[in-house]
Amino acid sequence: MDEIIKIDSVDRYNKIFGLETLHPLVSVVDLSRATTWPMRAWFNYGVYALFLKDVKCGNIKYGRQYYDYQDGTVVCFAPGQVADLEMLPDIQPAAHGLLFHPDLIRGTALGQEIRRYTFFSYETNEALHLSEEERRTVMDCLHKIEAELEHAIDKHSRRLITANIGLLLDYCMRFYERQFTTRCEVNKDIVARFEQLLDDYFDGEAPQQEGLPSVKYFADKVCLSANYFGDMIRRQTGQTASEYIQNKLIDRAKEALLSSDKTMSQIAYDLGFQYPQHFSRMFKRIAGCTPNEFRSKN
Repeated sequence: MDEIIKIDSVDRYNKIFGLETLHPLVSVVDLSRATTWPMRAWFNYGVYALFLKDVKCGNIKYGRQYYDYQDGTVVCFAPGQVADLEMLPDIQPAAHGLLFHPDLIRGTALGQEIRRYTFFSYETNEALHLSEEERRTVMDCLHKIEAELEHAIDKHSRRLITANIGLLLDYCMRFYERQFTTRCEVNKDIVARFEQLLDDYFDGEAPQQEGLPSVKYFADKVCLSANYFGDMIRRQTGQTASEYIQNKLIDRAKEALLSSDKTMSQIAYDLGFQYPQHFSRMFKRIAGCTPNEFRSKN
């Protein structure tokens, strides 16, 4: 594997592409102005990064697969993520982007909200595809941040910069939700697949062997990141993926309580619980009564 380049500051990224740094913690980049760039590199991001691609000038690989990353798409990276950048020969990079260090948002409203922007953890085939109007909105946000960076630093600078970054991320959240809606039929197929996978899990030996199923387990089965899968399930069903799993589990528990003579402990172990009291607490929280009370009432 090629050497991993640690992007621990926005200036480190700018130096790789021959770009100017106006602020030590945040930078708006225009890669069409790059004077140098690596043909192949692994970037280990220590900053938040968002890129809007203008033309296809290379490939980005995150994890095991390549991004669905064509013209007019947005990809995002968070600190700690590693991406494989592979440039096409004899083609000038053409993308706009924003990079900001976690220190910029510490103690700010954006710092408290940053985990809400789950698209920073989306993986393969989960890039945001923009309409022309949406692209103009993203570019307008980038221009506002850039204008603030070119302004002399004063007591308002940090608040205005972070507020405009938050506005950009809010728009990206809206556009992702639009994408979930426009891909409704595909998403419905994934929900149906999720339902089938849940049935297969509880019908087999997996609960005894693996324990309670996780969201990541099912996300991996449908080749999506856990965050993207969770957001899509919530958008389609009104429930989080965890709630969906728990409700399915409690339905199975109710069926077992009424159709068998197994004890509550036996049912708990069959469903993947390590401790029966954990099963009892979850059952009461969701069903409103204990397993034994449910059995006696029915």
